[in-house]
Amino acid sequence: MSLADQLMKAGLADKKSVQKAKKEKHKQRKSKQVVTDESKLAAEQRLKEQQERDRQLNQKRKQEADAKAILAQIKQLIETSAQTRSRGDIAYNFSHNGKITKIYVTKTQQQQLIANQLAIVVKGDSYELVPTKVAEKIEQRDPSIVIELPKSDSSEVAEDDPYADYQIPDDLMW
Repeated sequence: MSLADQLMKAGLADKKSVQKAKKEKHKQRKSKQVVTDESKLAAEQRLKEQQERDRQLNQKRKQEADAKAILAQIKQLIETSAQTRSRGDIAYNFSHNGKITKIYVTKTQQQQLIANQLAIVVKGDSYELVPTKVAEKIEQRDPSIVIELPKSDSSEVAEDDPYADYQIPDDLMW
């Protein structure tokens, strides 16, 4: 037996006032539930937005860390396999960023560069010589570090080239 039934039995309340009280209670519950739902939805929305921001920030940090790790790998590859050029006396010219650049190499290094056994890579403001296999590994990580050397293909001779019979030596010094 509910409180309303007990009050009606005791004669303290009539049926009309009990129904009115029920309606008001129902309205309060309904309005309270809507407010609760709105606040709950707003809290969920804020939580989703925060999670999205955190996810984007973590992704950005991961990309930066990956880029830093790749640069460290490239630096280590260059430092461990760079050829010394300190006693080079032969000027070797190559193109980098649309400009002709000159480095001094030894006779052996010049022959290795011509035979594509060595490659030139950028290290800060200077250039280093590394074996071609190392240059390929570096190029996989960052192609802008490795300077493209012309590949010598003797098969690419034009049919109407009047100088096709004359071979130009690779070590020709101007």
